[in-house]
Amino acid sequence: MQNQSRTDPSDQRAVDIARVSTVTATAIAVADMIGIGVFTSLGFQVRGIPSAFSLLLLWVVGGITALCGALSYAELAAALPRSGGEYNFLSRIYHPAVGFLAGWISATVGFAAPIALAAMAFGVYFEGVFPGSPPLVLGLALAWIVSLVHLSGIRHSSMFQNVSTAIKVALIAAFIIAGFAYGTPQPISFAPSAQDLTYIASAPFAISLVFVMYSYSGWNAATYIINEVREPERSLPRSLLAATLIVLTLYVGLNAVFLYTTPMEKMAGQINVAQIVGQEIFGDAGGRIVAGLICIGLVSAVSAMIWIGPRVTMVIGEDIPALRSFARTTKAGVPATAILFQLAVITALLFTQSFEAVIDFIQFSLTFCTFLAVLGVIVLRYTQPELKRPYRVWAYPVTPIVFLLVTGFMMFYLITQRPMQSLAGVATMLAGLVVFAVSRRQAPMKDAMPAPKETV
Repeated sequence: MQNQSRTDPSDQRAVDIARVSTVTATAIAVADMIGIGVFTSLGFQVRGIPSAFSLLLLWVVGGITALCGALSYAELAAALPRSGGEYNFLSRIYHPAVGFLAGWISATVGFAAPIALAAMAFGVYFEGVFPGSPPLVLGLALAWIVSLVHLSGIRHSSMFQNVSTAIKVALIAAFIIAGFAYGTPQPISFAPSAQDLTYIASAPFAISLVFVMYSYSGWNAATYIINEVREPERSLPRSLLAATLIVLTLYVGLNAVFLYTTPMEKMAGQINVAQIVGQEIFGDAGGRIVAGLICIGLVSAVSAMIWIGPRVTMVIGEDIPALRSFARTTKAGVPATAILFQLAVITALLFTQSFEAVIDFIQFSLTFCTFLAVLGVIVLRYTQPELKRPYRVWAYPVTPIVFLLVTGFMMFYLITQRPMQSLAGVATMLAGLVVFAVSRRQAPMKDAMPAPKETV
């Protein structure tokens, strides 16, 4: 029998009032998308695609694909309003076991590994601003401080997320404006030419699109916290659409200023593209300026992932009695046990420096889960035509099909180019079936429906 603690009515009102607005849900998705990928990708793209138009088209196509995914998820979020992202969607569309496989990856390393990588990158870039700073200590400090902020309550989390994301977006916009205003124009053209058709149909364009899509990953972030969002049936579609359009605009603007101000030969094959561009625009101090910009941006990215990751673990705990401790929340509505569990995994990954290897082998699994979720839009249209859908995806079925085609190509690329890593990721996901099977023997699962929460 579940032991529910009774809370004071004022405490309950505080939990009810502390709901996430559309602005905060948008900020979470924007912050989750903009990491370090957009600051590093162009150096590898210019080697095979020496055309400014084709390069910008890459980011437009990637943004449109992410937008197709976001619109598809918006229909799912409005029709199946519960936190947990793919765990909730796949459990309801296919079977609780399928949802658990997605949740298993997210709850263990799916968020912890990217957070560890971003935290370590924060330490490295911070050292670029202040030489001699210890990257590991800084990464650990960022993860712990941000986790403490999110342990303090949804109101504080919302304020921190909104402010840090607003600063990130403002600084990126300022960098773009400054680049066009003070940078030295290069002899390039952003207008299309006949040669661009050759570049667009080439293998480098297709391969580059895979990495562009990784830079857009995170467009679905708000679906992990549906239970905390005000009027999710209306707010989630708006936030997913707004976040993806904001990031698409910033990504195209950033790459345009990179190409406008810096010779392609200087960027070709380089991973620190943004710092090279910063030096071209601002001189010797440019590298530090850009490093500082990336540091600030990584704070909001880490915050978004630390917020949404434990919500998957929390929802799994609501459904599986053996993991019920993860469903416990504080009086402020925070899943403290789940947050602390994620923090422990992050800390271990940072100390062992194994986060890059973990990310490498979970990419296929995470991509496969989003593929199944968007496919679920089509499946539900056939299996549950009577399901209430407050929002219907625009231009159905073209929108989900576009996303499925691009995501299918990404999975094909991963399985052919990185077969061992992809298979290891699948094996890790399937290992979750053991946990699922054991939990089903101990007590029947609640078929992915909300259970009463405990408070601590």
